[in-house]
Amino acid sequence: MNKYFLLLICLSGGINTYSQAQDSTSTYKRRVLENTEVDLLASYYSQSGNSAAVTGGRGTEELTDVAPSIVVSIPLNADDVLSIDANISAYTSASSSNIDPFDGNGPADPFVSSSGASSSDVWTNVNVSYSHSSDDRDKIWSANVSLSNEYDYFSVGFGGNYTHLFNEKNTELSVKGNIFLDSWKPIYPIELRPFAQGQNGLANALFSNYKILGNANYQPRFDEFQTKSRNTYALGLTFSQILSKKLQGALELDLVHQEGLLSTPFQRVYFQDIENSFIENFQLADAIELLPDTRFKIAVGGRLNYYINELFVLRSYYRYYTDDWGIRSHTASLEVPIKVAPKFTIYPSYRYYTQTASDYFAGYESHLSTEAFYTSDYDLSNFNANQYGFGATYTDIFTKIHIWELGLKSIDLKYNRYARNSKFKADIIAVGFKFIMD
Repeated sequence: MNKYFLLLICLSGGINTYSQAQDSTSTYKRRVLENTEVDLLASYYSQSGNSAAVTGGRGTEELTDVAPSIVVSIPLNADDVLSIDANISAYTSASSSNIDPFDGNGPADPFVSSSGASSSDVWTNVNVSYSHSSDDRDKIWSANVSLSNEYDYFSVGFGGNYTHLFNEKNTELSVKGNIFLDSWKPIYPIELRPFAQGQNGLANALFSNYKILGNANYQPRFDEFQTKSRNTYALGLTFSQILSKKLQGALELDLVHQEGLLSTPFQRVYFQDIENSFIENFQLADAIELLPDTRFKIAVGGRLNYYINELFVLRSYYRYYTDDWGIRSHTASLEVPIKVAPKFTIYPSYRYYTQTASDYFAGYESHLSTEAFYTSDYDLSNFNANQYGFGATYTDIFTKIHIWELGLKSIDLKYNRYARNSKFKADIIAVGFKFIMD
C-alpha cells in the first residue's frame, strides 16, 4: 500500500496550467497532441520496520520492489488521444514470506524472513484511456479501462472524466468517476488452514512434525471468508482557478465507497485473553484480521501554486481525510521547483502526515477475543510521518538528443525518504524519460 502511494508522490507534479484562448478568427486548430509521446518510468523501493501485520503487529517489515512502466500517448487526430499505460511491480517481502514461516532453512521466527513462494510476487497492470477535446478546447471528456493481476488478486476497472474550461480558460471544473471490481484468491496463514470448515487441525502433518510449545491445545478462531470480491466506487470533483498572473489554486473532493472483502486474509491477530502457542520461535495465530465489509471515505483538499520569479515556484498542498472506520488524517506538503539553468530544475520537497487510529486497531496481543472486529495492521494505527524529497529535471522542448526515431524531451529523477514515528522507514528512487516520436 505504502509503495504505490510513495511512487505516486514521486511522479506527480502540480495542477495543470492552460494557455490563453486561441484567436477565434483563425482557421487553424491546434492539435491536442502533436506527436506520439513515450514515457519510460522506473522506481526502486525499499522499506524496513518491526510491526508486520502478517505476524500480528510484530516482526520484520522488510520489503523491496522494482517497478518499471511505460506510457504511450498516441494522437488519433487533432482532437483525440489514445493512451496505453503498462506497469509491472516485482517485490520481495520478508513479511509476506512468513505466511508460511516453516518452509525456510532455519527456525521459524517473525523477525526472520522465510524462503517460500509467498516471499515474492509480481503485480501487473494495464490501463487504456481515450480522450476527446472540443474544437474550442474548452471541453474534454475521457474514458478508461484497466486490468490488474497478481497471484492472489485480480481487478478490472473502468471510468471516465469530464473537464470544462471557461472564463477564458482561467477556470476549470472536472468530475471523474471510477469503478473497480476486484476478486481475491484468499491465502491464509499456514497454521490456520488445517482448521478450515471445522476440521481437526491438530491431526495435520504440520503439527505432527513440530512440537507445540506453550498452550499445546491450540484451537484458533478461524473460518474461511465466504465473500471473495471487493468493489470500489470512486467520485472526484476538482475546481481550479488562475487567481492572478502568479497565483493558481484548486479545491478537490474525493468520495469512495467500498464493499466486500476488505480484510487481508493472511494478516494474523493475537488475543491477550488466549494462552499463547508456539512452534519454534513463531507464535501461532489466534485469528486473522476481521474488518467490516463496507467502508466510506471522504477527502477534501486544496492546492496553491505561486510563481515567485524565473527561478522559484512554490507548490503547496493540504488534504483532510475521514472514514467510517474512525480514521482522521491531515496531509500537508510543500515543493519548491528551482530553475538552476535553462534546461535544469531541481525540486526539494517536504510532506507531513498524521492520522488517528481506526476503531478496529490494536497492537500485538492487545485485542480481546470477544471483539467483533480486529486488526493489528499499523497502517490503521495512530501515527505521524515525515517525508523529505529531492528531484531534478532536464527539459529540452526541441528534443535535440535522439534515440532511433525518439527525441528526448525530458528526464526526471527523484528521491524520497519516508519515516514514521513507529520506526517504519522507506526509501524510493524514481526515474522517468519522456520521448517524442518524430
